[in-house]
Amino acid sequence: MDSFWKGRNVFVTGASGFVGANLASELVERQANVICLRRDEARPNSLELLRVADKVTIVNGSVEELEVVSRALNEYEVDAVFHLAAQALVGAANRSPLSTFESNIRGSYILLEACRTSDTVKRVVVASSDKAYGSQEMLPYTEDLNLNGLFPYDVSKACTDLLAQSFAHTFGLPVAITRSANIYGPADTNMSRIIPGTILSLMKGERPIIRSDGTPVRDFVYTSDIVNAYLTIAENINNVRGEAFNFGSGEPVSMLDLVERVTRLMGKSDLEPDIMLTSKIEREIDAQYLDSRKAKELLGWRPMVELDAGLKLTVDWYRANWAVSTTPMTHQSSKVS
Repeated sequence: MDSFWKGRNVFVTGASGFVGANLASELVERQANVICLRRDEARPNSLELLRVADKVTIVNGSVEELEVVSRALNEYEVDAVFHLAAQALVGAANRSPLSTFESNIRGSYILLEACRTSDTVKRVVVASSDKAYGSQEMLPYTEDLNLNGLFPYDVSKACTDLLAQSFAHTFGLPVAITRSANIYGPADTNMSRIIPGTILSLMKGERPIIRSDGTPVRDFVYTSDIVNAYLTIAENINNVRGEAFNFGSGEPVSMLDLVERVTRLMGKSDLEPDIMLTSKIEREIDAQYLDSRKAKELLGWRPMVELDAGLKLTVDWYRANWAVSTTPMTHQSSKVS
C-alpha cells in the first residue's frame, strides 16, 4: 500500500453515514489521522458498525455551522477534506425540502468557504450524484451534460456540484466533484434503500418490497470502488481542480432484476417481491446510469467489483454483522434510489 495518506490529517463530513464510514475506515487503514464531523449520535451508526469509531477523532456539530467547521480545519491542521454530509434520501427530500436544502446546499457552501479561508487545506473532494443530471434525452450520462435536476434532492446535489465548481474557478480552491451512481455495500443503516432493505426483509423471512413497478433502471457502484475514486481524485487534485467525474459500474439494472439477484444469492427464491405500485411513480426518472470513461482516461479509475460479486459481499456482511446492532434498523418509505 502506498504511503500517500500516512500521517495526513483528513476531515470527513458525513462520516456517520455508510459511505463516509467506509471512507474513514480505509483512511484509518492507510494510517491517516481522521477527523469526522458528527451532527447526530445515531444508533446504530456506520462508524460503529465498521468498528472504527474509536479510531477517529469526532468533532460534534453541523456542517452548516461555519465556526465549527473552520475550527476543526484549523485546529487539526487539516490537509484533505471529503465532503459527504448530506440528507441523502429522495423520499425524505420530497417530504421536507427545506431541511434538505439547508443540509445539502447551505452545508456545502459553508464547508467550501471554511476550506477557502483555511491555511492548511490542500485538497477537497465534494460528493455530488448522478441525480444532479435529472432527466436527459441521452444515456448514459456524460460529464458535459447540463445539470437538469428538478426535484428537491436532485436540485440540492446540482447546487452542491455548481458551488464546488464556482469555488474552484473563482477562488482557485483545489476542489473536484464526484457524480456517483447509487452506492451500496456494508454498514448501510438506511433500510429505505433497496439493497439493504431487501437483504433485511429476506433475513427476516419477509417478501422484499419494491416501491415502484419494478421497471426503473439504475446504476449501482460498490463502496470500495467509490472510496477508491475519492482517494484517487484527492491524490491528483492539482491536475483535476474544478473537474467533475462520473463513477458508475457500467451495469445498469432494473429494480426488479436487482431484487431478484439478491433473492437468488440468499437462497430465498420462494419469497417473491411485493411490487407496491403497478404503474410509474410520479416524479421518478425511468432510467439513470453513467459513462465513466473520463475517470478511466484521466484518473486510471475503473470499477473493480461487478454487481453480483458486490451484492454477495454485501449480503455476507449483513449476515455476519446484523447482530452487532442493539437498535433495530427501521424501514422508511422511499423511491428506488
